[in-house]
Amino acid sequence: MKRTFCALFGLCLASGTASALDIQIHYLRQEVPPVATLSELDVAPEDLGLAGARLGLDDNATTGRFLEQNYTLETTWVARDGDWPAAVDAALAQTGLLVIDAPQAALLDAADRAADAGALVFNVAATDVALRDGDCRANLLHTIPSRAMLSDALVQLLVQRRWRDLALITGPHPGDIAFAAAIEASVHKFGLEIGSRADWTLQADLRRSASTEIAALTQSLGEFDVVIAADEVRDFGRYLLYNTWLPRPVVGSEGLVPSAWSPVIEQWGAIQLQNRFRDLAGRSMEDIDYAAWAAVRSIGEAVTRSGDEDPAAIRAYLLSDGFELAGFKGTPLTFRTWNGQLRQPIALSHPRGLTAQAPLDGFLHQANPLDTLGLDVSETTCTAFQ
Repeated sequence: MKRTFCALFGLCLASGTASALDIQIHYLRQEVPPVATLSELDVAPEDLGLAGARLGLDDNATTGRFLEQNYTLETTWVARDGDWPAAVDAALAQTGLLVIDAPQAALLDAADRAADAGALVFNVAATDVALRDGDCRANLLHTIPSRAMLSDALVQLLVQRRWRDLALITGPHPGDIAFAAAIEASVHKFGLEIGSRADWTLQADLRRSASTEIAALTQSLGEFDVVIAADEVRDFGRYLLYNTWLPRPVVGSEGLVPSAWSPVIEQWGAIQLQNRFRDLAGRSMEDIDYAAWAAVRSIGEAVTRSGDEDPAAIRAYLLSDGFELAGFKGTPLTFRTWNGQLRQPIALSHPRGLTAQAPLDGFLHQANPLDTLGLDVSETTCTAFQ
């Protein structure tokens, strides 16, 4: 059976005659306090991210059992007031492969601790641009897109549709402000301008007064082709839809949304991944689930192709020209060698359908069109990968 599998798929490589490999992956999540919002409709699943990692582990095991590769997944949830450094150190005592869902500061602390242990870290949740820029780490790879990738994808669509009169409404949360900054940078990058801006300050119960409050706010913005909502916590954006003074589309955090993954993606064999995830988790796959799946699958692909479970060998293979991940997005996914970001198309979708997938036609790059999304090699100050 093994010989037949190797002949068909060419996956045995040096491991065909090697001893069995035991690959342990540790998934850590730092709990963060929830942000109070006007609506309680958006409740994060308890297994957000972890379900994606489990599906990736199942996929790794499908190939691994033929190659005598045994994959296991350990999990650690750290409470808001828990001892994060101790949890990271405990995980590092077991394995050199960490998949982490944590804010920027906790993630960097984990990456620095992992560097001392010769371990490799995958970021599946933090979208901060700085992590791919001046705060990058050589042992930190990112399977979740950065805010810059998401905003670049969105603005490419605005350029293509010739929606040039832009209005931006920004929420008060730090994530809202960071996303607004990414949008501003993308608008400048692709030659547009934001004509009017507003900060979200309304405190009214919009479930009762959205039609009047939103209309008044957006009337003050003047003429615009589209309104961009910078509302990462999903507080006010839902109320913008169909309540703007001018009948205009809403994009950004609501309406037409850029994302790593969407339940409405069906092309490129994605329906298979969607169905397998639903069978496993009983819900739709979200961005962090997809990022966790991609991280675990990247580990599996590297181990299969290199025949080595050492974190340094896995990192070297992932950053090499030989690595490609079939990510159900119509093109192979690879890691950028200058900051560890996984190149990937960005979905532009609404709850009922996929409108487009960036990079869009007409946005050219001298090497890889995917590098029109996010920090290109000439745009980053990251030096850790040199």
